[in-house]
Amino acid sequence: MREYAIIGGGIGGCASAALLNASGKDVVLFEKEPYLGGCASTFRHKNRYYNTGATTLCGYGEGRIVRKLFDQVGVNPDLIRSDPSIVVIHGDKTIPRYQDVERFIQVINEAYPHPKHTDFWHLIYMLATEFYTMEGYYYSNASRIQKLYSLCSFYPLLRKFWRYLFEDATTFIRRFYGTLDPYYLDFLDAQILIVSQVKSDSVNFLTCALALGYTFETNYYAVGGMGKVCETLTSKISDVHLSHPITSIQKTDKGFQILSHRESIEAKAIIMGTSYFESSQWIHESNINSYYKRYEHLNNHQSAFLLYLTIPNSREFAHHYQLISDNMIPFTLSKSLFVSISDPNDTKLSSDSTLSVTASIHTDERIWLSLPKPEYTHQKEHLATLLTQWICDTLMIDEHSILERFAATPKTFGRYINRTQLGGIPMHRHNLLPNLPSNDTPIEGFYTVGDTSYAAQGWPGVVMGAFNLMKVIR
Repeated sequence: MREYAIIGGGIGGCASAALLNASGKDVVLFEKEPYLGGCASTFRHKNRYYNTGATTLCGYGEGRIVRKLFDQVGVNPDLIRSDPSIVVIHGDKTIPRYQDVERFIQVINEAYPHPKHTDFWHLIYMLATEFYTMEGYYYSNASRIQKLYSLCSFYPLLRKFWRYLFEDATTFIRRFYGTLDPYYLDFLDAQILIVSQVKSDSVNFLTCALALGYTFETNYYAVGGMGKVCETLTSKISDVHLSHPITSIQKTDKGFQILSHRESIEAKAIIMGTSYFESSQWIHESNINSYYKRYEHLNNHQSAFLLYLTIPNSREFAHHYQLISDNMIPFTLSKSLFVSISDPNDTKLSSDSTLSVTASIHTDERIWLSLPKPEYTHQKEHLATLLTQWICDTLMIDEHSILERFAATPKTFGRYINRTQLGGIPMHRHNLLPNLPSNDTPIEGFYTVGDTSYAAQGWPGVVMGAFNLMKVIR
């Protein structure tokens, strides 16, 4: 009988397994694929490596939550600082998102001149910095009493930020600036969408500030790919089962029975590092499935279309770009494309004088999942061609020099990582905390972690959930 079985080796599963292992708990981690990371994995295709999706690591600065995770586990990831964290290209404007707020304000004033920029971006910087330094709150969902008790821990945070919680960001921004260039609002929305999964008209201003402020945190490029970070994080765990898809999870009198094609394992507690919207496929307990169904309304069906390229290492690039178009891109939900390019000194992703490119754009899974195969293939190729031309034209890459090109849709992600909805629960202003899932549940010994559990998306949000998990377990 194992103490804890973690299902899914994404950021949440790896972080939770590493923290439990570091605290002396007996842990076994199961991952369907032959590599860790889930949406943040690194995979091999025709002897070349690519980051699956997530490519930036934020929250590893001194005193921040991701650094706290690695310090507690006692390992150090191989990272290169990225500053600017991203370079935004919007028509004829190039806007590096520098970490230094004064340097960035100078750039933004040149791109979208306005006398209120200094006050606005100092406010963003202040809110983001103060939020990430606050501690002491946690969130439980084990019972109504425990939920109420945990919500009381948010009182200092609520008292400090309440004036930014109840107005949508678009209204706040327009009121703050008075007159606003619509192209500048497109720039802001593209930034907000990366972090919150929705635009300024759907988030409160505090969420907006956290989304816009993440580039003022220290951001990093992961050497060897994002999957290597997850490997490092779990390197002290003796029992990590890769290429090990789970077929069934059943509740027993003593805990849980986990079945796979290879074996049957019993555990006192189970931690699901899988999406709330797709976990029921493994579970045959009505009370657990009823718990998952309670949150189905939070599924906005948002996903991603990914384009992967191999290009010659012919000139210097930034690690990360965001390209913004004047118009919505066909078959997507966005005007913006996030492009990541491997560091030339990364011997794994940049081998043989080439660079690995991962480009992602928001889409709706329903645009892809119900298509007949011929239409699906045509639509996939059409979007891949369009995005390739956009990248090449903007970053001045000779399209004929591309050595490899392929793409992934929500259907592809469903096949490889068992989820078609990507990005987690959108940080919509109506998705208030008491209505969101936590890392514990009313089912004894049944826990969840990841971007569809508390707290949010990305490394800082998911790692915050892993630490919250440790609190509610204790």
